[in-house]
Amino acid sequence: MNTDFPKRYSSFSLSDDFQLLCMLSNIGVITPAKSLTIEELSERTRLEISVIQKLLSKLVQEGYVEVSTIEFTEKYYLTLNGIRKVLSTYS
Repeated sequence: MNTDFPKRYSSFSLSDDFQLLCMLSNIGVITPAKSLTIEELSERTRLEISVIQKLLSKLVQEGYVEVSTIEFTEKYYLTLNGIRKVLSTYS
């Protein structure tokens, strides 16, 4: 698994937390019903759990990601502001 995001574009780069935000949007983690655990996110994004934890902490603090607890398990999904942030790259 990767420990951080590959830098594919030399003239245009996005922060690691914004890249994770985009990945969450792309895999459809946009409602509590579609929320995923850190382990599930690690499998789908191929990022280390420790990297995801660090980035999610920042995104939760900024209000772009919400944590829901379902049967004692924390799951994560994009908030409306998180979705707007991702979509802002297209306008």
